[in-house]
Amino acid sequence: MNPALICLARHGETDWNKRGILQGWTDVPINDLGRQQAQAMAQAYAQAGFHAVWSSPLVRAFETAQIIAATLQLPPPRMHEGLKERHFGAIQGIPKDELAEHNPAQLAQILRRNPAAQFVGGESMDDFADRVLGAVIDIGGGHPNQRVLVVTHGWVLDILNRHVAALPRHAVLPEKPKNGESVCVRVEDQVISDARQFLDGQ
Repeated sequence: MNPALICLARHGETDWNKRGILQGWTDVPINDLGRQQAQAMAQAYAQAGFHAVWSSPLVRAFETAQIIAATLQLPPPRMHEGLKERHFGAIQGIPKDELAEHNPAQLAQILRRNPAAQFVGGESMDDFADRVLGAVIDIGGGHPNQRVLVVTHGWVLDILNRHVAALPRHAVLPEKPKNGESVCVRVEDQVISDARQFLDGQ
């Protein structure tokens, strides 16, 4: 039995979060509140016994991870390309109020966080889910019997929440992950399973 316990958390707030702009792969730094959220996450995880921190390479996740790693006196975070947010194609960087004028149907799908939504020039749900789950398995395989914090993105957390609940990939979830919110999983023999008691039990 060599399971890795991985806690995946959403990055701190950015100004684009506040303004309702879909970020996707666009690099947007966290704001002052986002940095405060990162510090609060570090305090919440102080007794969790993490051995390592990983991050999406996007700056909003990586900066959050850097703050947490430094506060917990852990090595600098390592990056994994598979942890990036879903690529939203042509609508990345467009404010939602502008999208409401030009493509209200698309906006409705985004507000529902409908995983079946299609994005011109973007990533399909299956491609996105495959790379996210592959990244988690990859990281877990490198940390047997260890606890790992991963800083990533909201739609990534949706992938893991559906997976551990055995929901289909197209299932619409009732709630959007908040900045700093997390989901914890066990990775063993390339199988990802629920470990929601991870932080509770510490």
